[in-house]
Amino acid sequence: MAYDFQVVIDSTNPHELADWWAEAFGWDVEPSDEDFIRDMVRQGFATEEETTTHRGTLVWRVGAAILGPGSATGERRRILFQLVPEPKTVKNRAHLDMRVGQDRIDGELRRLLDSGARLLHHGRQGPHHRWVTIADPEGNELCLT
Repeated sequence: MAYDFQVVIDSTNPHELADWWAEAFGWDVEPSDEDFIRDMVRQGFATEEETTTHRGTLVWRVGAAILGPGSATGERRRILFQLVPEPKTVKNRAHLDMRVGQDRIDGELRRLLDSGARLLHHGRQGPHHRWVTIADPEGNELCLT
């Protein structure tokens, strides 16, 4: 049996990081259902402390997600950014590759560096394949390929 999955990235500020990755990938931040959140608090299933406001919208404090193209039609490409108390301290054992095409790497690198990414290193395999490893604003690695 095949299973669906989502990628989860730890974050000390999940809503800001979700905004950054949504902009980086051209995806959408998953909308918040403020009425549902208020209803859960009103019924005692959640507390006010479990919520926060981000860009004027009531959201769950513990996480934010971004949705890839096609999510509205049933494809569930989703990355969840979950709140953790500690900052990132070591290299990731897994990372995402953003496939932009060899001819677009330099332009995308400039765009992402301008938005808060940090250059980690350039890589090359043979004469025609190269990639660039960067870190998001919290230090999570990602490759442009």
